[in-house]
Amino acid sequence: MIDAMADLADIAAVSWPKRTERLTLRPVAKDDFEALWQIRRQESVGRWMTSSSQDWDAFAEMMADADRMGKTLVIEHDGVVIGDLMIAPEDAWAQSEIAEQAKGVQAEIGWCLDPEREGHGYATEAVRELIRIAFEELGLRRLVANAFAANEASWRLMERVGMRREVYLVKESLHRSGEWMDGIGYALLAEEWRG
Repeated sequence: MIDAMADLADIAAVSWPKRTERLTLRPVAKDDFEALWQIRRQESVGRWMTSSSQDWDAFAEMMADADRMGKTLVIEHDGVVIGDLMIAPEDAWAQSEIAEQAKGVQAEIGWCLDPEREGHGYATEAVRELIRIAFEELGLRRLVANAFAANEASWRLMERVGMRREVYLVKESLHRSGEWMDGIGYALLAEEWRG
């Protein structure tokens, strides 16, 4: 049973691509790096991302990492890459004697969308499909998403897709600007999503 859960949490085991009303989701390929770099290097996007994407070589090297590629999906609209999604399966905290039962049962999710495509509901549509995949196809029990509290667009999206705010942390995140910023965390359980 535990090994079966670990296998379920592998996005490579899912049948791709996935299609929504307007979008296609699929695992990232090296041919997508240029389009993603063009999106992430924009200041309005890059200010909130974990890694700076100003240098092409550094970005391509980061994206080519096998672990990174294994948890990244691209969002396409009419065959054009308009953003990406992350789903990073992780272990839940558990007491040591039952820790094996907590392996790979949850995931952190994240997203990035081309600012030129904002305002059309594409991010909401893509994240809703990511949540469906996580719960129905990967068999996960819990999803989490984190952001700088100042990134209102991101946490508003978390709320639109039904996630609940679990934590607000005061000045716990160091931004590349040198400022300590507030952080925010949301979560969603499979039973909440099904309900």
